Amino acid sequence: MNWELFERLLSGVNKYSTAFGRIWLSLVFIFRLLVYVVAAEKVWSDDHKDFDCNTRQPGCTNVCFDHFFPVSHIRLWALQLILVTCPSLLVIMHVAYREAKEQRHRAANGDNDRCIYPNPGKKRGALWWTYLLSLIFKAGVDVIFLYIFYRFYRNYTLPRLVKCELPPCPNVVDCFISRPTEKTIFTLFMVVTTCICIVLSLVEAAYLIGK
Repeated sequence: MNWELFERLLSGVNKYSTAFGRIWLSLVFIFRLLVYVVAAEKVWSDDHKDFDCNTRQPGCTNVCFDHFFPVSHIRLWALQLILVTCPSLLVIMHVAYREAKEQRHRAANGDNDRCIYPNPGKKRGALWWTYLLSLIFKAGVDVIFLYIFYRFYRNYTLPRLVKCELPPCPNVVDCFISRPTEKTIFTLFMVVTTCICIVLSLVEAAYLIGK
């Protein structure tokens, strides 16, 4: 990963955000992205390997694992983090477009001509709408993923024992999830931080509208 490019992107997002947006960015970067990279991937690295069922029937363990884990937590979180950070990059691209347009205008008409955007980074006009829609989109993405997690994993918790009777299992089979308590703790942590991010996005949207 190109950390220098990533740092420049973060600086750009931070530059054009409000105070609430900067808190949101810190929360996403420190409590979601870093936790995901440093710890969460390791916790789920053995989810399939250590999913044990008390049968040697070929295919039974794979079928039961696919039934209880239709989508990996890690892959869902990765997709969620990608989608929830894209709107911030769109704001940066909009500002870059306005700055480039302003430079072309000055090159064509001279520096003494009236500016199109006296301050290209100021949230007015179309940029205001882009920023507001980005906040709504970020909150919407987080809400959708919270619902997806709830549908797949009831109450966001993982049981120690699950019973499976899907073909080709010969009968009701007991299957055991590896480290369910640790995985539940990380899941709840990510759910709580997601809820806080949703609140921050909605508060920032209300602040923009009120201002």
